[in-house]
Amino acid sequence: MNTIGKRWQAIRTGIDAAVLDAGRSPDSVSLLAVSKAHPASAIRELHALGQRRFGENYLQEALAKQEELQSLDIEWHFIGPIQSNKTQPIAQHFDWVHSVDRAKIADRLNIARGGTLQPLQVCIQVNVSGEESKSGTSAADATALADHIRQLPNLRLRGLMSIPAPSDDPTEQQAQFHAVRKIYDHLLSEGHALDTLSMGMSEDFPAAIREGATIVRVGSAIFGARIKPTTEQSI
Repeated sequence: MNTIGKRWQAIRTGIDAAVLDAGRSPDSVSLLAVSKAHPASAIRELHALGQRRFGENYLQEALAKQEELQSLDIEWHFIGPIQSNKTQPIAQHFDWVHSVDRAKIADRLNIARGGTLQPLQVCIQVNVSGEESKSGTSAADATALADHIRQLPNLRLRGLMSIPAPSDDPTEQQAQFHAVRKIYDHLLSEGHALDTLSMGMSEDFPAAIREGATIVRVGSAIFGARIKPTTEQSI
């Protein structure tokens, strides 16, 4: 097994340990390998080991990888901020979108997903830390956005995504994830059929798992430092 494979296996072992520590079932958390700024060859290596879910932030880069890897059974997740003029290719080329943060984006994704495609699986991104530099709806607006998405036939709302403020303190990490979980539980009480909490990354996924994360997004701890810069703007 090569270096990427060993790191991938170490992350899977860490997820399994965190799930056990949280008293959850072994299959309750899925690993999303964040492959942005890494080549298609690295994705191919992990696919050969059994990884199927891959997350991308940059549309042009992702489309090129999808073309190169079209023979593989990969589930593609878009996890970056979305500009309105990018909604059509995102809706047509991804299975999941984790970063829906306003009704306008949801509407455009819904229109673009029409036709013979299955509904697009989406998460609402919540800016739980309130940082101006981060995308995401506020906690106060999450319910209204969820209600809006529920009316769109070509989208299926699966849950919430969040990127809390960086912290080395496990207590602070868990507090931020707990805030996301509270919003999730509120939406469940309002009748939304949710099953996904996309939260936790390389440095903090154990705390996220303790608060109910079902998808953890890990990039650098698997692929290492980005080996090539991208000139594409975050979208």
